Amino acid sequence: MRIISIDPGYERMGVAVVERLGGATGHLLYSDCVRTSPKLAFTERLLGLGSEFERIIKDFRPNIFAVEKLYFAKNQKTALNVSEVKGMLCYIAKSHDLLIKEFTPLQIKVAVTGYGRATKSDIFKMIPKLISLREGTRLDDEYDAIAIALTAIATQI
Repeated sequence: MRIISIDPGYERMGVAVVERLGGATGHLLYSDCVRTSPKLAFTERLLGLGSEFERIIKDFRPNIFAVEKLYFAKNQKTALNVSEVKGMLCYIAKSHDLLIKEFTPLQIKVAVTGYGRATKSDIFKMIPKLISLREGTRLDDEYDAIAIALTAIATQI
C-alpha cells in the first residue's frame, strides 16, 4: 500500500508519500512543502499546486490519498480557499483512481500520539519515533502530511 497525503493550503501545501511495509510500519519515500507565491492570482496558485500533485502521483503511483478533514473557526477567506484546494486535490486523486481517506484532527492525534489532546509539538516529537526521516528542516505543513499518512497506515491494519 502506498499513500500520498496532503496538508492542504494554497501558500504552503505539505506532501508526504509513505509505503506501508507491514503491520503498522511505513517507509517515507518522499516529503516536501510545496509553496506558491502570494503575488500570483489564486487560480494560478491552484494550477501550480494541482500540477505538482499530479507530478508526485505519476512519480510514486500511490493507491490511497489521505487528507485531513478541514475545520476552521476563525478566518472564513482562508477556509474557503483551502477548501477549494482540497476539492481540486480530491478531483485529481479520483481521476487517478486513488481511494480517498479523510481523517479528523482527533483521529490524527490519537493515531500518532495515542492521546486526543496532543499538541502539534507532541505530534512532531512522535513522528521520528514512528518513521525514519532524512535529515533536514521541515515546515509544520510537511510534518502534518507525514502524520496524516501515518494515520492512514494505522487505520488500514
